[in-house]
Order: sequence, then structure tokens, then C-alpha cells
Amino acid sequence: MAEATGKPEPLSQWKGKPLIVNFWATWCGPCVEEMPELNALRAELVKKDIHVIGIGIDSQDAIAKFAAKYKITYPLYVAGTDGTALLRQFGNAAGGLPFTVLIGADGQVKKSYLGSIKFDELRKDLSLIQP
Repeated sequence: MAEATGKPEPLSQWKGKPLIVNFWATWCGPCVEEMPELNALRAELVKKDIHVIGIGIDSQDAIAKFAAKYKITYPLYVAGTDGTALLRQFGNAAGGLPFTVLIGADGQVKKSYLGSIKFDELRKDLSLIQP
């Protein structure tokens, strides 16, 4: 998969690390609304070795422009149109966005959220993936 910069980056680099994976798109209003708070949460969690990554169901160009405009500091990957299949692999049969998944260091999905993130709930659920 490629990062928003267009540079190929293997997702395997995150293996063994607890993750918050957020599937989103530039054309998805609720996705865009929650990104500043995800950005702030990432800054807190990096000290706890919990990482936030975004997977955009969009073009590389659209994602790169969005990331620069909104100063998103966590890694954004480009899934393009293949992203819908990836969503389904994580249990999102409807393919709706936004979709967020908590993944433990063991690589297992601990919890998923379809629709806008309720950050109070997400913060409580971080205990499921804390190292």
C-alpha cells in the first residue's frame, strides 16, 4: 500500500504494535470531522506505543492534498477503490465510512466502530489494546 506521499509502505511495519486503524475518505463528511480529534489523540498515544493510521478510500492525490491542508500527522495510506474489500475483511460488510478498528499487538481485532467515533468510548476501549 502507498502512503499519501505516494511512497510505497508495507503495512507489515505495524505488526506487533497496537493500532487504531481509521478507514475514511475526503468526500465523507463525518470522516473529515473526526480527523482533527484523531490527530490530537495520536499525539497522546504515541508515548504509550499505540499508533493511529488512516486508510483512505480515495485517490493518492486527493489524500495528499487533504493531509497537507489539515496538517494530519499520523500516517495516511491510500487504498483507492480496493479499500472497500479491505473494509469487508475487517468485518464491515456494509462498506460504510467512517470505520475504525482497534487492533491489539497480537494482530487481532479487539473492537470496531462503524460511523463517527465516540471518543469517550474509544478512550475507554483503549484498555483492550494497551501494551
